[in-house]
Amino acid sequence: MQLRYDVHASALDPAVKQRLVRLAGNRMTQDGVLILHVEDHRSQERNRAEARSRLIRLIRQASRKPKPRIKSRPSLSSIKRQKDAKAKKGQTKALRKKPGLD
Repeated sequence: MQLRYDVHASALDPAVKQRLVRLAGNRMTQDGVLILHVEDHRSQERNRAEARSRLIRLIRQASRKPKPRIKSRPSLSSIKRQKDAKAKKGQTKALRKKPGLD
């Protein structure tokens, strides 16, 4: 059972269409048609209902705006801890050298 949905001809918001195309991945044809292939059930009617629910789920997922990423940086204390640990590790490795091979 295949369900075909023409994304470009739909009345969805352009931003939602763009997210839907990205979410669909290889299920989207070059013509902008989303193809959902369902063979989970033995009944054709149940496969149709499953395909419709998958399409609705995809559209709902695409209609949610992604949360904007907030740039962050490590705290000063974590940077200091990292540098101290690095210096200690370097000191340990320096002690492994044979003397006089500088």
